[in-house]
Amino acid sequence: MSATIPLFPLGSPLFPGMVLPLHVFEQRYRLLIEDLLDLPDDATRRFGVVAIRQGWEVGGGTFGDAEPALYDVGCTAVVRAVSRRGNGRFDVVAVGSDRFTLLKVHRDLGAYLQAEVNWLPGPDTDADTVPEAAALGHVVGQLFLRYISQVARLHGTEIALPQLPESPRELSYLVAAGALLTAEDRQALLVEDLTASRLMAQSHLLRRELTVLSSLRAVPVPLVQLAVPSSLN
Repeated sequence: MSATIPLFPLGSPLFPGMVLPLHVFEQRYRLLIEDLLDLPDDATRRFGVVAIRQGWEVGGGTFGDAEPALYDVGCTAVVRAVSRRGNGRFDVVAVGSDRFTLLKVHRDLGAYLQAEVNWLPGPDTDADTVPEAAALGHVVGQLFLRYISQVARLHGTEIALPQLPESPRELSYLVAAGALLTAEDRQALLVEDLTASRLMAQSHLLRRELTVLSSLRAVPVPLVQLAVPSSLN
């Protein structure tokens, strides 16, 4: 089943269950938030977050004069709180919800992008892989805690290790959002339907990152991420 939703392109993908704070100041996205606030009280106020493809130029031009080239898979953000600023800007808190694939992007329906999307499988897809996901979740959880400790040590700070979620699916999205990965790595994790497969990929990614941290003695910031602003807004 398809639907048409407003789009909010960002420099990195959003994952289900992850909190997304936004300071909205660009006119077209202020209009997007205004339109959401005008919906009936019982309506779900949501927009689609899609990541911008990496590079200094996208969509045939620079960020200043061209619409972005977007990845095909994104995640809806459900608005939980909106604070209106005196200068017409908004502070928004949203939470990632449902994954989708872009069918068609509409650039001429209004001030901001809108898209026809098709919803991707949800948690029920994992029914046949629960035992495998649980075992992988334990491994990935331990690797992620080691990763956090190593990053904190390299920053010269002490940090209380977080309580990780028991759900392998929730853990996989937390790791995807929390580790310093390239946009391409994160996008691949978002696209993956099965939690077990996502966790397997993360076990390899975290081992790679731990190796880099131990050999370089520095927190890696992928150069490709430096080429893209965190938001077009």
